Amino acid sequence: MEKIRTRYAPSPTGKMHVGNLRTALYEFLIAKHAGGDFILRIEDTDQERYVEGATEIIYRTLEKTGLAHDEGPDKDGGYGPYVQSERVKTGIYMKYAKELIAKGEAYYCFCDKERLASLKTEVVEGKEITVYDKHCLGLSKEEIEANLAAGKPFVVRQNNPAEGTTTFHDVLYGDITVENAQLDDMILIKSDGYPTYNFANVVDDHTMNITHVVRGNEYISSSPKYARLYEAFGWESPVYVHLPLITDENHKKLAKRGGSSSFEDLLEQGFVTEAIVNFIALLGWSPENNREIFSLEELIREFDYRRISRSPAVFDLVKLRWMNGEYLKAMDPETFYAMAEPYLTRVITKDLDLRKIAAMVKTRIEVFPDMEQLVDFFEELPAYDPAMYVHKKMKTNLASSLQVLKDLYPVLERQEDYSNDGLYSALMEYAEQHQYKNGYVMWPVRTAVSGKQVTPAGATEIMEVLGKEESLKRIRKGIELLQEAVSREEPANG
Repeated sequence: MEKIRTRYAPSPTGKMHVGNLRTALYEFLIAKHAGGDFILRIEDTDQERYVEGATEIIYRTLEKTGLAHDEGPDKDGGYGPYVQSERVKTGIYMKYAKELIAKGEAYYCFCDKERLASLKTEVVEGKEITVYDKHCLGLSKEEIEANLAAGKPFVVRQNNPAEGTTTFHDVLYGDITVENAQLDDMILIKSDGYPTYNFANVVDDHTMNITHVVRGNEYISSSPKYARLYEAFGWESPVYVHLPLITDENHKKLAKRGGSSSFEDLLEQGFVTEAIVNFIALLGWSPENNREIFSLEELIREFDYRRISRSPAVFDLVKLRWMNGEYLKAMDPETFYAMAEPYLTRVITKDLDLRKIAAMVKTRIEVFPDMEQLVDFFEELPAYDPAMYVHKKMKTNLASSLQVLKDLYPVLERQEDYSNDGLYSALMEYAEQHQYKNGYVMWPVRTAVSGKQVTPAGATEIMEVLGKEESLKRIRKGIELLQEAVSREEPANG
């Protein structure tokens, strides 16, 4: 059986969009599932869209996501060059264009801008296109040679038949048949000597022995032109897999300029690489058992491209956040702390045990920035409403909370052991002596030391991190607030 060879052929035009990363991932999984090769090819011939540094982004993203290529510009496997602009210099595209010309499947076109502007236009898929009238196909051999000798500018056009049909096969969409009358004589070699995207793709895929091509379904309409080129050359076409559109939650095409549209955007928002890859794998593909959490190695084992859906895939940020949270929960503490520390130090400048704080939030956040509003109270006690001390379930009110804090203050002042266990024992001993339920004691203390309704840990864990001096200072503040609130409440009751 032929060895499977797939290729990821990005253009260096900026950040790696989610759709591009999905294409790379699926190409990688198809190859690795079958024990094949995954090739990186840089398509940089569109100099107008070229962005400085974009090639480095491609390498960096593939490395971070674990999509290691077997061949590429930095790993010659005998099919190079792997950069399209370097392939142009070898003359490969003109060589194959001339082969088609010799077969009558392509021809030189010397028409100038004025003549092209005079041609009729047609609306195809909502776009107005100029339909070339095969004028230069009728030039004699002598006229062509004279024009070339005179250095007259030219393009090379594909000679598509005006009658009959062309059929293209896709794994997901089946056979796609179009009338040849709809196929314009597309340009293969531009006037600057560079190949067009479609022509370079076909030549490169064939000469690199690519067996499977994965791309977005927006290319379906141009696919019959690919079929015509393979037929004209007498080459076997690779297996084509056209992927469904990725939409946002409103079912509109995911914008390339959106805040969550690129891999780097998602990293900046606090998502981890493994969760992003896992999530993107499920944008259009589903396993047999509807499982959702996969490592890259598990994806390689499970991936079957025949299970890719034709329906649009929704980029559901809520689901990605949930999935990311699952990865954070499963992460080993050291790795989690290393990734969490930059976010913690944004809001905590005091000399506190950040490792303990990180451990508190590990199972409570979905993305790293979530922790900032959960832990900012460690830096400084926020202003808070004394009404937070009232809790129906704990059966606490302003007066009872004040009494608990006043009772506990001297106990905590005498307390030497400010570890979580030591503090918990002291508070439980007080609760037992007064026959109070745990929550009746813990709620006012936690409120006093945090000033927050929701905290990543209980009262004693928080106090252990804050230390004795800061904990007592905050409890004194709680007593003051409650005394004022109770004194305001008493005349109203009276």
